[in-house]
Amino acid sequence: MVNRAIPLRLLAMPVPRLAKSAISMLLHGLIERQKTKNDMTASLKAIDGNGDLPALMNELAAGARAASRVLSLAPPEQKNRALKAMERAIHADAAAILAANAEDVADVRSSGATGAFIDRLTLTQARINAMADGIATVREIPDPVGVVTESWQRPNGMVIERVRVPLGVVAVIFESRPNVAADAGVLCLKSGNAVILRGGSDSFRSCRAIHQCLAQGLREAGLPEASITLVPTRDRAAVGLLLSGLNGGIDVIVPRGGKSLVARVETEARVPVFAHLEGVNHVYVDRAADLAMAKSIVLNAKMRRTGVCGAAETLLVDRAGANANLKPLVEMLIDSGCEVRGDDAVQRIDARVKAASDEDWDTEYLDAIIAAKVVDGVDGAIAHIHDHGSHHTDAIVTEDESTARRFLNEVDSAIVLHNASTQFADGGEFGFGAEIGIATGKFHARGPVGVEQLTSFKYRIHGTGQTRP
Repeated sequence: MVNRAIPLRLLAMPVPRLAKSAISMLLHGLIERQKTKNDMTASLKAIDGNGDLPALMNELAAGARAASRVLSLAPPEQKNRALKAMERAIHADAAAILAANAEDVADVRSSGATGAFIDRLTLTQARINAMADGIATVREIPDPVGVVTESWQRPNGMVIERVRVPLGVVAVIFESRPNVAADAGVLCLKSGNAVILRGGSDSFRSCRAIHQCLAQGLREAGLPEASITLVPTRDRAAVGLLLSGLNGGIDVIVPRGGKSLVARVETEARVPVFAHLEGVNHVYVDRAADLAMAKSIVLNAKMRRTGVCGAAETLLVDRAGANANLKPLVEMLIDSGCEVRGDDAVQRIDARVKAASDEDWDTEYLDAIIAAKVVDGVDGAIAHIHDHGSHHTDAIVTEDESTARRFLNEVDSAIVLHNASTQFADGGEFGFGAEIGIATGKFHARGPVGVEQLTSFKYRIHGTGQTRP
């Protein structure tokens, strides 16, 4: 549950509250600039040129707060109409989204970014289709707002209900992946929350193109366009202003990016944060593993997409099964283009294995690199994950059900899997349609954050004139 006792302090200079008409005019102007398709290739200085960033950010937050009150009462049918229109717009504007993304990718490629970073940034027709499919899935999810999760009657006759309510205004700060703009926007809409999106400067054009589609859906459904706001500047100072809470304008912050971004958010935020630590994920291959299954799972967990947070970063192999399993697994990874950094036992298997350093066991590579180690059974695997894991996603491959139960019960991660790839750490794969992130903390939400996790609750009490003695 969101802790509203956390003090909110504005780090920037305070600005007077604007009249509703002024806010409306400003937001209308921003949206008009963002929805002009010819602007996709225009100089970004036109949008980055606002001279009073604190005033702009406070105005955006005020607009989002007003929109959140409308959304909290919007009927499911109206929200679903907006989602359907957004899905259509994503398909219809795919060419414009791809063109904007190509410019972002070209800029990043010329700066010498890694292949994994470029992969996270790149949109393809298939990924745009998946984005639209995710919106369709979210639309079909039952609306969580107003659902009574519990109800009971007290001896004095009062009936108490616990009912789901939106969080309010969510700020999502993300890097690289432009699809997060769509995922976060539609999940917040479905759960009755307004959202302020602040994407990375590298994906700025892509996010603007996607946001146009979301804004179109809001317009078609008659919902406030400030329900989904994209921060219209690449100025890094905007992040600090969001972290300040904007004078009470933001209820919760969700960071989606690398370790440095998450660390900054958790250190500086003056509002509650959905923690999302790096994915130092493990696959443990037990002595009772089926080798063919283990090879398939390990290869997929590491190499399907190396730059996602669900990618495996460490391979653990049971010493009792190492003679049969270790060499085929290591050779498969190396032959597939993955660098293996191993302990002494792994290095002896293949001369191409590099020596692992102490830092390797704690590293999220997000690249075609994996650390590998031989451990003493499931006890050794659990101990290693306890010492070096990030509480994100960890998997065991075994045909021994009792060993699997121990692993699933004792590994303290948001997601634990038996005989399946760690790359299933994804809200879409959970049936959520999309996710706003993978929460690795233990308060309020854990694992993929979908529509249900973006709600809190309140108590409704029905009486017949009772007074307390």
